[in-house]
Amino acid sequence: MLLGFRDHGRLRLLFIVFIVILTGGICLTYNWQQEEDAEWMSQPREPSVEPLASIRVDDVLLALPRPTPGRSIFFHETRSYDAKNKEYNHPLHLNARQACAIESAALHNPNSQVFVLFLHRKYALTGVHSNEGKNSTEQPLFDAVLSYSNVHLRRVNLWRYAAGTPIEEWLKNGQLFRSRFVVSHISDFLRFVTLFRYGGLYLDLDVVVLKSMEDVPPNYTGADPDDVISSAVISLTPTGFGHKIAESLLYDFQHNFNGLNWGGNGPGVMTRVAQKICGTKNISVLLENRKRCLGFQVFDSKAFYAVPFRHWKHFFQPHRLEETMAVIKDSYVAHVWNRRSVELKIKVGSSSAYAQLAELHCPRVYESAGEYF
Repeated sequence: MLLGFRDHGRLRLLFIVFIVILTGGICLTYNWQQEEDAEWMSQPREPSVEPLASIRVDDVLLALPRPTPGRSIFFHETRSYDAKNKEYNHPLHLNARQACAIESAALHNPNSQVFVLFLHRKYALTGVHSNEGKNSTEQPLFDAVLSYSNVHLRRVNLWRYAAGTPIEEWLKNGQLFRSRFVVSHISDFLRFVTLFRYGGLYLDLDVVVLKSMEDVPPNYTGADPDDVISSAVISLTPTGFGHKIAESLLYDFQHNFNGLNWGGNGPGVMTRVAQKICGTKNISVLLENRKRCLGFQVFDSKAFYAVPFRHWKHFFQPHRLEETMAVIKDSYVAHVWNRRSVELKIKVGSSSAYAQLAELHCPRVYESAGEYF
């Protein structure tokens, strides 16, 4: 059928309208895709390496078994937030010394559940990844710690973990992430949130547990020799007085937070809260005095920090072996001051105190460490 002039005009108009709509849609799609691509590119990326093993690591708030309030031991790994350190781009990472801390806790506290919480930003953890494909050094360490039935690996989403706690709203202001020492301060933040949620025992990953801590009455921490109450070892009950202390720690953390002060948001918080509980700023007065501190015990330095920060090299020097072992003979844990000692390697089989402690208290990890520990 032949179309009239009017019909041709209508077709031409419809064609023009179609072209305009199509062009606009393409432009809108292009702009939307540009924005999505920009957002995708801004996200932290995982390294392009093959998984070492299919180890499922679920969210601590959802996975079973869940932490038993007051009867669990916690470690935190937060270095996935270190944007400058490519070694920790993937949040699931352990070195031999961290694995040693975990094994020693599991070995000496068989009736406690040991939870290792890995902080992640966006990506779910579905397998173990190593840095630059160095599979041989990573997998045996995970195998060693997971050979203990009371060790559990879990992931933590910072926002969900803080939800429902007194510090939830403060986290939203972003002050924590602007810290000069963001990895350390996130670690400080997490230990206080964990203790508020579950109570139990928190330990830093640079310790070696030397004996059982299951029968030590809860609600305690320890002073180091420099008149500071450290936060590397903290035990609190999940209810009652211990829970109130955890709440005080969160309150002090957010109201005195200083992103330019490395220790002010960990040991500083612990020191201020303990001084308030005990009613004195004199550390020596409150040591070993549960009555003065309303049942909260501050152990002296022999318990957790028998080798002081300034003598950290003693753990690594063979000629200091006997001296160092004598100093820590009554300690619950040996704290090896990772901030200073991280770069100093130990040859497996050496006669340094740290090597001797590892061989005795984390034997499976020590055997799996390779040439250096």
